[in-house]
Amino acid sequence: MGDRETSNHSEMTDFILIGFRVRYELHLLLFLIFLLVYVMILLGNVGMMAIIMTDPRLNTPMYFFLGNLSFVDLFYSSVIAPKAMSNFWSESKSISFAGCVAQLFLFALFIVTEGFLLAAMAYDRFIAICNPLLYSVQMSARLCTQLVAGSYFCGCISSVLQTSMTFTLSFCASRAIDHFYCDVRPLQRLSCSDLFVHRMVSFTLSIIIIFPTIIVIVVSYMYIVSTVLKIRSTEGRKKAFSTCSSHLGVVSVLYGAVFFMYLTPNRFPELSKVASLCYSLVTPMLNPLIYSLRNKDVKEALKKLLEKKNAIL
Repeated sequence: MGDRETSNHSEMTDFILIGFRVRYELHLLLFLIFLLVYVMILLGNVGMMAIIMTDPRLNTPMYFFLGNLSFVDLFYSSVIAPKAMSNFWSESKSISFAGCVAQLFLFALFIVTEGFLLAAMAYDRFIAICNPLLYSVQMSARLCTQLVAGSYFCGCISSVLQTSMTFTLSFCASRAIDHFYCDVRPLQRLSCSDLFVHRMVSFTLSIIIIFPTIIVIVVSYMYIVSTVLKIRSTEGRKKAFSTCSSHLGVVSVLYGAVFFMYLTPNRFPELSKVASLCYSLVTPMLNPLIYSLRNKDVKEALKKLLEKKNAIL
């Protein structure tokens, strides 16, 4: 009888996304905030991709990676934001079982891909500053394509493992996910399965994913700092550091939010939601701003594109 009950619960057709536990009167304000952030994400990342594709001066490895970063930011925020906004007006706040699987799969795919892309960008900056004479040879178009393809491949493998492990659990506690999207930790709380093996595999997978990317970023910047400090002129050091400051800003925002979420105890789900909000929506919004405000080439390309549009009009 117990097995049949567990089976019935694990075959549920939908979940309920609780979202933020705030008064109903604040739903309009939250909806407007989410809408504003999402519009900025769309404009910023689509604009960044358009600039990179249309300006020949940005046909370099650095901007090839940046274009893919904007693509990833655009899509993983689009997995989260529209459903979250619709739930502010929905009484049921339901998401289908298939929709929940798709949301978790796509979000895991793109967020892991972003981590590997940031590591590839750190390696690119390392070669550009530490071996400038060999930059065009070492950072060939073939290598750049392989690094980007490898980032998507690692994201896909990780996503398949995370999603398959999560949705083979038996969900019998409740249908209500205490989050604004389908994520691993809130789904685990609904399970009546033994989570020890699942958590160990998830932890091991996180170590395999996060630590190599962090090591590549940290080691690359150790060499970069060492090289820059050997430059005698202040102007030269400033110019070298300026090419890295945007990337460091993006890395700090993303990994800071991720670590904050994973270090937040399960008994504080609202803090976990705030951290998730930072890397699922705030980070994709800030990335184009960081690169456009801190990058002379992007600002010049944007100015040129606007002038061209004004001339047409």
